[in-house]
Amino acid sequence: MAKTKIKKAWFCQDCGAQYPKWVGKCNACSKWNTIVEEVISKPDVNDVKATFKTQRTSKPSQIENIQLSDVPRIKLPGTELNRVLGGGLVPGSLVLFGGSPGIGKSTLMLQMSLRLKGQKILYVSGEESEQQIKMRADRIGNKNIDCYILTETSTQRIFHHIKELQPDVLVIDSIQTLQTESIDSSPGSISQVRECTSELMRYAKETNTPVFLIGHITKEGSIAGPKILEHMVDVVLQFEGDRNHIYRLLRSIKNRFGSTNELGIYEMHGAGLREVDNPSEILISNKEEQLSGTAIAATMEGNRPLLIEIQALVSSAAYGTPQRSTTGFDAKRLNMLLAVLEKRCGFRLGAKDVFLNVAGGLKVSDPSVDLAVITAILSSGEDIHVPTNICFTAEVGLSGEIRPISHIDHRIVEAEKLGFEVIYISKYNKKGISAKHKIKIVYVSRIEEVFTSLFG
Repeated sequence: MAKTKIKKAWFCQDCGAQYPKWVGKCNACSKWNTIVEEVISKPDVNDVKATFKTQRTSKPSQIENIQLSDVPRIKLPGTELNRVLGGGLVPGSLVLFGGSPGIGKSTLMLQMSLRLKGQKILYVSGEESEQQIKMRADRIGNKNIDCYILTETSTQRIFHHIKELQPDVLVIDSIQTLQTESIDSSPGSISQVRECTSELMRYAKETNTPVFLIGHITKEGSIAGPKILEHMVDVVLQFEGDRNHIYRLLRSIKNRFGSTNELGIYEMHGAGLREVDNPSEILISNKEEQLSGTAIAATMEGNRPLLIEIQALVSSAAYGTPQRSTTGFDAKRLNMLLAVLEKRCGFRLGAKDVFLNVAGGLKVSDPSVDLAVITAILSSGEDIHVPTNICFTAEVGLSGEIRPISHIDHRIVEAEKLGFEVIYISKYNKKGISAKHKIKIVYVSRIEEVFTSLFG
């Protein structure tokens, strides 16, 4: 039996930095109490065998002499996943797919595997048995003879089956359950996750096979494992949503082959996840009566225009110290907008509780919703409703001016398509409007003009 040199090391659970002994604070990420001990087994040199061998050799080349090969992307079933990936799946790419427990990660990946025709897919599960996966596949209702299921956690045995099957797409569920024999530690540890990902990355690049890695997230909402995991992969997708609601949001956090601003929206059903073609209709609630404190904002997520509902509640502070609470909107930006209303417009909100919510569970970072946020706050404060046929899209500056935004034509077209009759925008956006629209456009330059126009 070959002798092994057993070695212990200390790793940071957050960033993966290695230390020879325990320290209280990680010097790499400045986090406290994240250093844990792991046992690493270093095999002898004679026992080390490459998981995948390649005949390809690399040499330096002048960039002018490099020829681009026309490698088409793999078109996945549906439009949402293709949009978030930047137009399809790039061959040889490594995609990390993260999300909280029970959000639907495995369901979406299995659904994609069952609906992708013309490609041989290997779905490797380290968490469920073949019977459990078959039950989910029957519930989804799609059949694909080119979809193969493997329940295994050892990377060496997985690569043995890969060599025999030669799949076109590989799905790993999940990376935290895999274990390689070259590291003597438990699955899910820092060293195991890093080494298994490195082996899969080497396989993806050398065979030009795209690989999906399903990853767990921590209670803070970040991908479990070392931070270097996100640097190793090509694409990081985040599946968001509340298990108490049926809508799921797919975001691209990192994408070497496309934009990171795209958003995909799914609806959870008993038969799987259904794509939402027109998310603006589901993000705006239907009300039978006029209520104060709501305003509709036209925003952009990547290249997709969305109309969302902003809800605000302004009430007297019951305990002396006013509360500022937001859901789906930046709390610091809300405080800034409240200061603008008080300083520039004379509204006394310092002794008021202000609660703000973006309907539908969406998280918004686009500054174009500022005007809708201010309108909803003023509507609730004055207890005067905003007509339901009006929407808003503009940024608000610190001096109270209404600032212009980009992609104004796309926003106007989306509002017009959903039946809105009036849209408030900055007067400095006049030059950006290239076409004639049936919707009435109201140009404003100050918050005072908006308040006078809506509430008199």
